[in-house]
Amino acid sequence: MKNLFSIIALTSILMMSCSKGFLDVYPKSSVTTDMLYKTDKDFQDAVTGCYTALRTVYGDMFIYGDVRSDDSWHALGNNITMNAIDGFAERSSESVFASTWQNYYLVIFRANTILSKIDAFDATVIKNKARHIAEAKFLRALAYFNLVRIFGDVPKVIGTMPIEEAYKAGRIKSDLIYSEIIIPDLLAAEGGLSAKYTGTDVGRATSGAAKSLLGKVYLTIKDFPKAEDKLQEVVSSNSYSLLAKYSDLFDYTKNEHHSEYIFDIEYISGGLGLGSRFSNDFVPKSTGGFADTYFNIKGGLGEFNSPTMDLFNAFSPQDIRRGISVDTNKVLYKFIQISTVTLKYIAPTPSLNDSPANWKVIRYADVLLMLAEAQNENGKLTESLANLNKVRARVNLPLYVGLTKDQAQTAIYQDRRFELAMEGHRWFDLVRTGRALTVMASHGMKAYNVVFPIPLREIQIINNPSIFPQNQGYD
Repeated sequence: MKNLFSIIALTSILMMSCSKGFLDVYPKSSVTTDMLYKTDKDFQDAVTGCYTALRTVYGDMFIYGDVRSDDSWHALGNNITMNAIDGFAERSSESVFASTWQNYYLVIFRANTILSKIDAFDATVIKNKARHIAEAKFLRALAYFNLVRIFGDVPKVIGTMPIEEAYKAGRIKSDLIYSEIIIPDLLAAEGGLSAKYTGTDVGRATSGAAKSLLGKVYLTIKDFPKAEDKLQEVVSSNSYSLLAKYSDLFDYTKNEHHSEYIFDIEYISGGLGLGSRFSNDFVPKSTGGFADTYFNIKGGLGEFNSPTMDLFNAFSPQDIRRGISVDTNKVLYKFIQISTVTLKYIAPTPSLNDSPANWKVIRYADVLLMLAEAQNENGKLTESLANLNKVRARVNLPLYVGLTKDQAQTAIYQDRRFELAMEGHRWFDLVRTGRALTVMASHGMKAYNVVFPIPLREIQIINNPSIFPQNQGYD
């Protein structure tokens, strides 16, 4: 945390918008805080800096949400860290943990700085003041939500602080992070954000995104009545609908901001350094040069996130989602058989790590399935099955009728796995529903592995186990 609190806010702001939205910009460096916070545009650029940090950290989200679970593995086996996380043998010194911690706290630091600076300005000067505040709070809440899901108890930082105080900031219970930061921030955000955006603002968080994330938060802490109410607000708004074809969700020749889109982490291909890694990272190396010919992916392949045959076999053969989530060796690429690959991130990629594929944080099918889960927990079985069946009807699967509450719960859990496979949800779903150890014990999981280790460098910097202990079970 020493480096975190000494960072000058927003040393990289975004300017010069182009075709895909507000992130299609060039970076400008060496901007001081005194120069930055004067106009409405300054604060808008500052908020954009929060999104920029999220682009970095979400590049590794598949490690936590997919590779850790039974849906995915590091098939190539040449990355020590990936192997360790896949096999529940990770150490606190793994660089990915330090990077994740630092970048989420960078989002928090930037949001805190915006919130502390903007108070001094009247709304007549900063015309979008309410929106900037709401957006900063949404992004801070999202960062904290992922931090507690990954690491458990974390430091609570809601303002700027001197480095001396940072050394004294211990970890606090995650339930306090939920009640004192995440939930209040999202409640404030939903009232200050726009319902939709146009032009270069498309891609910013909306009120629907805040409500959807808040519904997921309530579901995670098992407040099912509030989860149902909030998610029902999203559905009742009539702002979203399922795409007619499941495959269109992953067709990157089409607009990603469609009727099912709620909130993505935005990436832009085009040589500006703003593309995503997913197309390169997820395609098997065994495709070699044929990835260029058949997938139009250039620059190299990683094979870091390969769907498992366990996932493939769990699908019904009639489920069209299977072939998109897990492409097996049944398809030959230039007469070369390859490992399994998810087709959800196959996009034309002109050079290494320059894919246009976004990371889908929340989409409408996720909301329908969360609502179905909350309604079932609240004893509303008819309403629950109706929402579950909306998702199944889209892919022409038989609709559920006459299930018991326990049967419905199992069906909802299964459909979340099939609908959202390889989108970073599986591990977090297993943990929040208490199924992780049952499902993953055979993969090497121990009870303490429901959270990851606190990065070693943070433990060493604070050097005070009474306020900043390592998670139980880790070195």
